[in-house]
Amino acid sequence: MDAARLGQRWGFGAFLVVEAVYLLSAAGLVLAFGGQEPLPVSFVIAIVAVPTLLAAALAVLLTRLRGNGPRRDLKLQWSWRAVGLGLAFGFGGLFVTLPASLLWVSVVGDDANSAAGAVFGEVRGTWAWALAVFVVVAVVAPFCEEIVYRGLLWGAVDRRWGPWPAMVVTTIVLAVAHLEWTRIPLLLVVAIPIGLARLFAANLTASIVAHQVTNLLPAAVMALTVAGALPAG
Repeated sequence: MDAARLGQRWGFGAFLVVEAVYLLSAAGLVLAFGGQEPLPVSFVIAIVAVPTLLAAALAVLLTRLRGNGPRRDLKLQWSWRAVGLGLAFGFGGLFVTLPASLLWVSVVGDDANSAAGAVFGEVRGTWAWALAVFVVVAVVAPFCEEIVYRGLLWGAVDRRWGPWPAMVVTTIVLAVAHLEWTRIPLLLVVAIPIGLARLFAANLTASIVAHQVTNLLPAAVMALTVAGALPAG
């Protein structure tokens, strides 16, 4: 066994606990604030950001309490090579994901919009709030999601079956975890380059960067919509 895994006392159970915290906190926030019409942009940002921040923080904590810490267990390590691979797979993946997105829109119409896009399309705010939306969607959400799925879940699968099964399982689970049933085929296509970045770099930083690159365009559209510079829809 890899020496870095000798102190690892967590597995699939840790991921299930983290995923439950994410789902329950998201549901709780929706129940708490969802009845307000219209929703203030600050509440929408909280509903999107808080559950994923809680999940990522718990994932890191579990690796500290029952493992070797996030650097060793989740491969959350700074590396210029990992950043470079993340940028390469992120921008390279756009040549596949952008045409796939356009094709998907032509096939399914209005249902092609993401849940986050639909929610942020209904709120308006200042440019400062629009910038906050951009940061959440382009920076915070990808960082946290990668910790949970290609950090914690990847580590559990990799420990049992190896990196390629980890890449396949995390790609599928992350696509399904968005709970956007009509968009699952598209989300699978989008997730593949990000998973490949994690696989070939053997470093979580690579998939974080690739995921952030992938989210840049939708984050910009959401931010401009919130600021009123683009029409909703």
